[in-house]
Amino acid sequence: MSKNKIEKEVINIKGSKFMYVWMLLATLGFLIGCCILIINGLKFDSSYSLLYLGGGIIFTPFYLYITLWSLPGFIPGKILLTIIRGENGSIKSKKGKVNIKNIRNIDLVRNPFNLINDIVIETFDNRFIKIRTYNLINDLAYQMMVDQYIYPYMTENSRKVWDRKVDLVRLKEVARYERAEQNL
Repeated sequence: MSKNKIEKEVINIKGSKFMYVWMLLATLGFLIGCCILIINGLKFDSSYSLLYLGGGIIFTPFYLYITLWSLPGFIPGKILLTIIRGENGSIKSKKGKVNIKNIRNIDLVRNPFNLINDIVIETFDNRFIKIRTYNLINDLAYQMMVDQYIYPYMTENSRKVWDRKVDLVRLKEVARYERAEQNL
């Protein structure tokens, strides 16, 4: 679950410590693994040395690329987005501010270029705001965040779109989350 700091009606969304460790192991771990493959391949003491060397050389640029894209997410205490609750609520990030009533569609999308998840918000005035999560918010935490803090203040059409996307049964089984009906 992502770490949320609630001050009255302002919620600061940060990545969870588990996801920080997971991303650090995934990015730097694979990069270190590739270096070990290259070093063992250069020793030529095994019949697999050419495979080690080839695999290390092929995968090192890819994992270096992924690591460099993920580095801005490792800033300690980085606030990914801020949600201001209420009838005149909004979502704030570095990319700008969006009123919750102006949200047509909100989705978590993996960018195929850098393999990092982005929260993509489509507004009624045809603007698209992409909020980079650096893979620090998992799918369940994202669904709970939107359902708990944003869904109650969305327009009726936006709620219908969100209801088609969210799996409340899975959220109840896995995360023990139930939608609070009194806010609607």
